[in-house]
Amino acid sequence: MKHLLYIGNKLSNHGYTSTSIETLGAFLEGEGFRVFYASSKKSKVMRMCEMVFKTFRYAKKVDYVLIDTYSTKNFWYAFVISQLCRMLRVKYIPKLHGGNLPNRIVRSKFFSDLIFNNAYTNIAPSSYLYETFKQSGYTNLKYIPNTIELELYKESVKDFKTPRLLWVRSFAKIYNPVMAIKVFLKIREEFPDATICMVGPKKDDSYSKTVKFARKHNVDVVLTGKLSKPEWIELSKDYNIFINTTHFDNTPISVIEAMALGLPVVSTNVGGIPYLLEHNSNALLTNDDDVEDMAKQIKRLLSEPNLADSLSRKGKESVKDFDWEVVKKQWTELLV
Repeated sequence: MKHLLYIGNKLSNHGYTSTSIETLGAFLEGEGFRVFYASSKKSKVMRMCEMVFKTFRYAKKVDYVLIDTYSTKNFWYAFVISQLCRMLRVKYIPKLHGGNLPNRIVRSKFFSDLIFNNAYTNIAPSSYLYETFKQSGYTNLKYIPNTIELELYKESVKDFKTPRLLWVRSFAKIYNPVMAIKVFLKIREEFPDATICMVGPKKDDSYSKTVKFARKHNVDVVLTGKLSKPEWIELSKDYNIFINTTHFDNTPISVIEAMALGLPVVSTNVGGIPYLLEHNSNALLTNDDDVEDMAKQIKRLLSEPNLADSLSRKGKESVKDFDWEVVKKQWTELLV
């Protein structure tokens, strides 16, 4: 049995969205790996301390250390743990996350080189990050996509008489949640019976700003907070269009899940999105923060015969390779 230490933000018990450390970690446990984790501490300082402590504790007991690597402050977790792994002579594998990571490796090139050039390998979950890192001179790369259990996502019958918009993401500036309300206002001008639901936990003041903007414009938005996967899959049956308003992105699991559910997706065309979605093929795309065009693309789903059905079918076809039954072979080949 192979033993792994997984470093990341394991914070769903504090009300945050589950991240790779919880989803991939559980998948790997299901394949027979023994996985230790750090950290579920809410405080960033305490989280860092536990990550360091467990790296020391398990360095001689594990075969690899997986490190979820982000572009924001959490980038420094990856830096500290990766260098500690070097000192302790344990193989470490950064798993790259976030559409803004390409900017981080430019801003922090010295530290990025120390992390990524000395890794056992770097896992890029999107072609976008794979190509960006390759162009930046990193050669020890492997593409393994983000993954879902496809069998969990059952398609429901939709009609497209009235827009019923669904947004699923953390309320954070990077995901531009206020844009969803602005788009809805444009939609409501033509479809007064339209509805909108926004699912996700609060991450910064974007939540309060979104609520304030919605109230100011008399938008009756359904705000569910964080939902479990089964809960939001069930909720999705009541909606017919999935919108993604992010400023930066990689290959968002929520979009992959929406496609698996057969929901037509309308998204901003940023970061890794064009590696996942193709305009007029498996989704409809707009420029970043382009409220007018996103509203226009949504209206097309109601005015153009068969467009929604075509996007739905091609979307489901596009995400087949993200199924864990496919992806697990790549992880086991790497780790065994």
